[in-house]
Amino acid sequence: MIFLSFFKTLVGKEIAVELKNDVVFTGTLHSVDQYLNVKLLNVQVINPDKYPQLVALQNCFIRGSVVRYIQIPPEHVDTELLEDAARRENAPASTKK
Repeated sequence: MIFLSFFKTLVGKEIAVELKNDVVFTGTLHSVDQYLNVKLLNVQVINPDKYPQLVALQNCFIRGSVVRYIQIPPEHVDTELLEDAARRENAPASTKK
């Protein structure tokens, strides 16, 4: 559940979502759920010449299973916090506090 809590901290921030079919959307993260489905607002397609049918898109819901990458601006990533959370989640049950 590290990623769910991490992505919930990014609500309201600009992200880019690359799909498995090579479409890339940028927009403001509105919500994310436990399946890593995301809802974006103020959506723009990175390559509108290749996907003209998506130019008028303003909001979209993206199923988590079709996402290849989610690109996050570096200033929104706290690597130390993520590393600590990963260590805590992977720690053996006997050492958890």
